[in-house]
Amino acid sequence: MHELSFGTWLIHISSVIEWIYAIFIINKISSYKKLELYYWLSLAMIPNLIGAMCAITWHIFDNQPELYGLVTLQGIFTFIGNSTLAIATIAIYKRTESYE
Repeated sequence: MHELSFGTWLIHISSVIEWIYAIFIINKISSYKKLELYYWLSLAMIPNLIGAMCAITWHIFDNQPELYGLVTLQGIFTFIGNSTLAIATIAIYKRTESYE
């Protein structure tokens, strides 16, 4: 675990915790306000969380070449996560009432 500095580890770990917290908050808001689209937004955030966990796991084991598949998985899950977030955002935008 000594490949990254303490500050970098702090940012990595706090970002993952913040992302988990955001997923739970958005999910809670969706159930409280009966906003089904926000439930789907919280689900769309999960692939990005998985990608972040792949990256952190690889760093925990000192970036070993045997675990390089985690880098590929991280890229795949980031792509899937960004795509699902875009789809969820477009769906929310299209179904939002306009007050103009």
